[in-house]
Amino acid sequence: MTLFEVWAPRPERVRIEVDGAVHPMTRSPDGWWRADVHAVPGTRYGYLLDDDPTVLPDPRSARQPDGVHGRSALHALDPAGWTDANWTGRPLAGAIIYELHLGTFTFEGTFDAAVERLDHLVELGVTMVELMPVNAFDGIHNWGYDGVLWYAVHEPYGGPDGLQRFVNACHAKGLAVALDVVHNHLGPSGNYLPRFAPYLTEGRNTWGQSLNLDGPDSDPVRRFIIENALRWLRDFHIDALRLDAVHALVDRTATHLLAELATDTESLAAHVRRPLTLIAESDLNDARLITARAAGGYGLTGQWNDDLHHAVHTAVSGERQGYYADFGSLRCLAQTLTRGFFHAGTYSSFRGRTHGRPIDTRLIPASALLAYTCTHDQIGNRATGDRPSAYLTDGQLAIKAALVLFSAYTPMLFMGEEWGARTPFQFFTSHTDPVIAAATATGRKDEFAEHGWDSGEVPDPQDPETFLRSKLDWSELEHRRHARLLSCYRKLIGLRRERAEITDPWLTHVSVDYDENARWIAVHRGPLTLVCNLSEEQVTVPIAGLPLLSWEPSTEGVSATEIPGHSFVILAGA
Repeated sequence: MTLFEVWAPRPERVRIEVDGAVHPMTRSPDGWWRADVHAVPGTRYGYLLDDDPTVLPDPRSARQPDGVHGRSALHALDPAGWTDANWTGRPLAGAIIYELHLGTFTFEGTFDAAVERLDHLVELGVTMVELMPVNAFDGIHNWGYDGVLWYAVHEPYGGPDGLQRFVNACHAKGLAVALDVVHNHLGPSGNYLPRFAPYLTEGRNTWGQSLNLDGPDSDPVRRFIIENALRWLRDFHIDALRLDAVHALVDRTATHLLAELATDTESLAAHVRRPLTLIAESDLNDARLITARAAGGYGLTGQWNDDLHHAVHTAVSGERQGYYADFGSLRCLAQTLTRGFFHAGTYSSFRGRTHGRPIDTRLIPASALLAYTCTHDQIGNRATGDRPSAYLTDGQLAIKAALVLFSAYTPMLFMGEEWGARTPFQFFTSHTDPVIAAATATGRKDEFAEHGWDSGEVPDPQDPETFLRSKLDWSELEHRRHARLLSCYRKLIGLRRERAEITDPWLTHVSVDYDENARWIAVHRGPLTLVCNLSEEQVTVPIAGLPLLSWEPSTEGVSATEIPGHSFVILAGA
């Protein structure tokens, strides 16, 4: 017999259908319904609420073979299927992270196909692969942030067994695995959870109704989220979680959900005897996320640093639209490279208010902040999903890479940037509900029109070609231009691995010089100095040293270094 149980305090009656046969369930005072029914692995089942004849999937379904609207299937990973018994994990400090979208990383868009490209990542110097969300969502392809069954793995990617094979393969090659998880909202199609219980509140965030984290009956909702996170780390041997948009988690309880999750994650790490990492995405510029709980923080391991992205991108590209308005100067770039955040209790013109708070750089290591030249958001949320390679020179791409990989922060790459991929990464969906599909396309155009983009340029998210255009073209690596940039990335990562001065996580050891008019900037890390010329013209920089690595050849051992336009050099003994 198999025990089926579901938390459903809202309906007056709950029944379970197992392989077509309907069975009654017994309710306990806490709103959980239970029934013992004969079932075997693979058995299809679902729940019937009150007198509604619609069979609903299990909110904690482990597998959805027929999509998020279909019946659930009993599934458990085969313990004998794990081959990573000797894996001891990797800490965040010292890591090189590589973010990828599984459906567009390869033409096939599966876990097994991605395994075939892992050697490329190892040769590049990557130590941690970060998957965009792979939880079950409506349709065939999607960014993954519209998930509705958080415990299930998207079937077209290879389902739960495919993820197990992928993690095994990564660990065999020395690669840790991070997974992007979304707990701040549910997707618009296939979200049946509110019919079972008060998972949501009347409050809304950018993407939909907020989760009920602090209202009546919120305790089981909080456990639903935390146990989902622990499932990935424990059952799937995932090493790190990227927590999507935690600023949208509205929690007014004395112990914030994130602090509770951090506590439980530490307990699990002690049990599995390997480091487990929690990385937040937040637009609050609040270091409390990565401050120890003993010091009044939440105790997370790391968080994304969009300010560093904005500072690097605007300084190199010259773009100033939208939230880039306050960025672009070398002063801004220098401050962000040495202090963590640019907006740290300062006025943000984009928000129309004071934003952020300073980081105590003596207490919080820079390795707790992730730095990147681009992400799925920074590319995909442009009107046409164009990568920096579409509008910057190769030298400018190399400069951006050098600024990130030479920084004290933990670097993260977005798939394909290492060779200057020319394929876009556009916003794509495949909602099966035509009303939701139309609303998604309209909303996308309206959103960009508000930001001054030509809405006629915005691709239709529902058009299959939008998805297909976003797949990486691995044949680009055969071209000299792409191979040259890839070589630059490999050398930068190799130098970072060789020189302890670059992985030194303390911002108090970083200093920066720059010339706003001449458009050069020099970042000092002990005896090493990165000098970047952001202008198109050659500049003379009064810094001496022996070149270790450059985008363009540089003169050795002179007191005034000549740096060609759109190039960089790393000097030793400067």
